[in-house]
Amino acid sequence: MRKDSRLSRVLHVLVHLDASDAPVTSDTMASMINTNPVVVRRTMGLMRDRGYVTSVKGHSGGWSLSKPLNEITLLDVHTALGENSVFTIGLTDEHTQCPIEHAVNAALKDVMNEAEALMLERFGEITLDILAVGFQRPDNAYTG
Repeated sequence: MRKDSRLSRVLHVLVHLDASDAPVTSDTMASMINTNPVVVRRTMGLMRDRGYVTSVKGHSGGWSLSKPLNEITLLDVHTALGENSVFTIGLTDEHTQCPIEHAVNAALKDVMNEAEALMLERFGEITLDILAVGFQRPDNAYTG
């Protein structure tokens, strides 16, 4: 099963933006997280819609933070991405008439809802500046 790593990738990029003295291009961010610049632009557009970043077109353009990291939480970013669930596992609906499937789904649903509520609560308590602790950039160079 493929993992959804959009949240961790965006967090990675946002911390880099905080460390940068100049706007960072979509191409540079794409190389940081091994993806396509179009994916970066689409994702960063979601962050811009929430007011977390700004963009400037043209020469010397790129993306910059518009809010300090201590004003953005993991939950903010998760929500901006439009994520429905923190889990990639789901319930089965192939045998809707089977009482065993109903029992399994009911048990899993309760546990997953409980775990997700706790996780989202914790996401709301963690600001992005916490992720940058210990990260010190020796110069303005990309460090991956």
